[in-house]
Amino acid sequence: MPAAIASDPADRIIVALDGMEPAQALAFAAALPQLRWVKVGLELFCAAGPAVVLQLRDQGRRVFLDLKFHDIPATMAGACRSAARLGAELITVHACAGSEALRAAQAAATAGAEAAGLPAPTLLAVTVLTSWDPDRFAAELAIGEPVAAYVPRLADLAAAAGIGGCVCSPLEVAALRAAHPEPFAVVTPGIRPAGAATGDQARVMTPAQAIDAGASRLVIGRPIAAAPDPAAAFAACCAELAAAGF
Repeated sequence: MPAAIASDPADRIIVALDGMEPAQALAFAAALPQLRWVKVGLELFCAAGPAVVLQLRDQGRRVFLDLKFHDIPATMAGACRSAARLGAELITVHACAGSEALRAAQAAATAGAEAAGLPAPTLLAVTVLTSWDPDRFAAELAIGEPVAAYVPRLADLAAAAGIGGCVCSPLEVAALRAAHPEPFAVVTPGIRPAGAATGDQARVMTPAQAIDAGASRLVIGRPIAAAPDPAAAFAACCAELAAAGF
């Protein structure tokens, strides 16, 4: 089942711990008392291993495990089973792995969580990475369908396979939410508060714009994690959502 959405703006924000050493990530999370959700991606997971998920959960943090599994069905199933046993509540898989792999991943994640006495996690199907701009996407991948049509196609595939949500850029949120109402989760990176640098994200919105478009939760990395005062930056994002009525 999709992770429930609370009315508290802090529950809408997932802070990405990308680029941090394991000890730094744990200290960072511990220093933000309002922080509810953290994202553990490939870099941190490869440096720290599964233990970092357990350590963050011991701090009371909810974990979005963003490893973007993409493999044959049996391998994806095994990976999602193991991830669910760790207590990760959101787990990413690539939608383009296909419906058979997605169904196997979902069934295994549910079974893995049940075996560990934990609630079933929400699998999030990655559609098109937010670093792709439309022209380069078409040229390098030789995909004739534009991003604006390809993203909904993958989201539809994931939903039909029983996946509980998807990851997309903010620019595709409104279309996906119109096609897939709650409780289907729409989680979006590419979030940049007004005035923040876009970095390597090509398709971005502010926090309030993305929630207004229908996003369930927002992934925010450098604007908070690399801020001179991360707690103040996190609070400012929460305040922006609260001021907008979210």
